[in-house]
Amino acid sequence: MVTQQQQQDQQEHLLYDPLTNKGTAYTEEERDALGLRGLLPPRIFSLNEQVERVLENLRRKPNALEKYIFLTSLHDRNETLFFRVLIDHLEEMMPLVYTPTVGQACVEYGHIFRRPRGLYITIEDRGRVRDILNNWKHDDVRVIVVTDGERILGLGDLGAQGMGIPVGKLSLYVACAGIHPDKVLPIALDVGTNNTAMREDPLYIGLQRARERGEPYDALVDEFVWAVQDRFPNALLQFEDFGNTNAFRLLRNYRDKICAFNDDIQGTAAVTVAGLFGALRITGGALRDQKLLFLGAGEAGIGIGDLIVSALVKQGMDAAEARKLCWFVDSKGLVVKSRTDLAEHKLPYAHDAEPCATLQEAVARLKPTAIIGVSGQPQTFTPEILHMMAGMNERPIIFALSNPTSKSECTAEQAYVHTQGRGVFASGSPFDPVTYGGQTFVPGQANNSYIFPGVGLGVTAVRTKHVTDEMFAAAAEALARLATEDDLAQGRIFPALTRIREVSLEIATAVAEVAYAEGHAREPRPANLKEFIAQQMYDPQYKPLA
Repeated sequence: MVTQQQQQDQQEHLLYDPLTNKGTAYTEEERDALGLRGLLPPRIFSLNEQVERVLENLRRKPNALEKYIFLTSLHDRNETLFFRVLIDHLEEMMPLVYTPTVGQACVEYGHIFRRPRGLYITIEDRGRVRDILNNWKHDDVRVIVVTDGERILGLGDLGAQGMGIPVGKLSLYVACAGIHPDKVLPIALDVGTNNTAMREDPLYIGLQRARERGEPYDALVDEFVWAVQDRFPNALLQFEDFGNTNAFRLLRNYRDKICAFNDDIQGTAAVTVAGLFGALRITGGALRDQKLLFLGAGEAGIGIGDLIVSALVKQGMDAAEARKLCWFVDSKGLVVKSRTDLAEHKLPYAHDAEPCATLQEAVARLKPTAIIGVSGQPQTFTPEILHMMAGMNERPIIFALSNPTSKSECTAEQAYVHTQGRGVFASGSPFDPVTYGGQTFVPGQANNSYIFPGVGLGVTAVRTKHVTDEMFAAAAEALARLATEDDLAQGRIFPALTRIREVSLEIATAVAEVAYAEGHAREPRPANLKEFIAQQMYDPQYKPLA
């Protein structure tokens, strides 16, 4: 005999758990069997009709942040409907749930906060991290995205409010690669923030203290990493938006011990290398014939350089010679051997050359075939630099990769106008098509969302022990192949986002092939690997409950 309290508990579960809630889509039979009669309006709506209602209300919102808040509320009450909207309207939704809007959302997270999502683990929780992980109700977590909030996009230290990034990334894991929403977990490690204005904001959601460093920080991270292995043994751990001080070090410490990667280092590298392969399909020539000049020598830039070197070594080039094709400009100028202020991760790319104080001076001297911006410094690809690139190259490659849009090194329009329509352009955040000289160019978006969802799908599908550079190289090669001739004719070096689930499946298959070849896969090899992975991809549809 079902008691009234048990029936009320069931009703609350069905109507208020976002994983099970169907809202107005519960059928007549379900309403009767589950005790929902009268708790809902009488008319039954299909999932597609609910999507139309969402779109109508979303498009009424006056700005991107209000749309982000609306979608967050939908995510909190009905995940099936939320992900149906994302998947079916990805080009419209991605800029709202991720870059560029997520940057503003993180800055204002404390002011727009409605309902917690994920786990917050603080420096004051040392010694009880495993207990906190026990509070998560889902046991079979497959993907965790964790940040300490120190380097959120190009916005800097946002502390606990950086949680918007793991939440957004995992939404893309679900929408773009079909990881089931009950198998993802966003986590913020709150070790304080050095952003004084944010720390003193009365609505800031994190610890109101300076950022912890040194042994206490390392001890918390280490406890967290091994607690994750114990609580969620099949989980991929993605490090996201850690500062340069820790990003390289943590990746080096854990990559060969657990299943983990750093998206800012390895994911950015893979999508950029894929972009270079795509650009070379337009410009002609080989990767070994390029001279690449990076603005920014942090985790993104060095990660790209390392993967380019790996690709060239695979083509038969000596690693030391390959590094000579990659040049870096940081905040102090050109990275050269004579400098005494270089961090360890920059040293392999410190070449024997005279110093240059500015990017423009470096472009003039080195005559690169491509400039790649990963600096977080807006408008640093000036008209003068773009004119110089066009004067040196028939088809200059211009990658302005910093996020969000406000931090981009140049806009798409600037890149096309100041190279007389000859530039091959890609950006980190989306730009609208540009018409110049009678031709309409569709800018490529070198967004990590092309890479990390597919990598995560491949890794989790075959349960790999580790994530290797060879897997990211395979992901880059797979992505580069998927740009069509029509894409290239429009100047777009990546496939349309409307194909992202197809893209993710191809990348996942390529990654899984590497996992088997390297002996890292724990899942027995299926007869048809691609079909095996495709069958695991979540498709948001309501399932009968009665």
